[in-house]
Amino acid sequence: MTENGSRTFYHGTKAELKPGDLLQGGYSSNYTERRSPWIYFSETVFAATWGAELAKGEGRGRIYVIEPTGPFMDDPNVTDRKFPGNPTKSYRSKDPLRVVSEHLDWQGHSPEEIQAMKGFIADKEPIDD
Repeated sequence: MTENGSRTFYHGTKAELKPGDLLQGGYSSNYTERRSPWIYFSETVFAATWGAELAKGEGRGRIYVIEPTGPFMDDPNVTDRKFPGNPTKSYRSKDPLRVVSEHLDWQGHSPEEIQAMKGFIADKEPIDD
């Protein structure tokens, strides 16, 4: 498990949230219909952008600056299967994430890039243990 320190973390979603709101696991992720006990986040806006764009639901994608409320670990779906060494700085936690603010300075991918990513992740089975 990893400690927070003075790092900045991001979470991409379509949910409209405000500072102080909590994000929790126990729901289906952006990438599968299966419920997961984990909540996912990243230390990079790049990775959070994918979360915002691939999120289920209506409305626009949003990226929030968040703070973990408990311990977290590298996301094995990314670090063990796609990008060894965790260059995307992607993490997961079973404890809630607290919204600090909305991060407005980000640029999305093209519709073609989003469709290609959806095809790529459809071929992968997430690790939820």
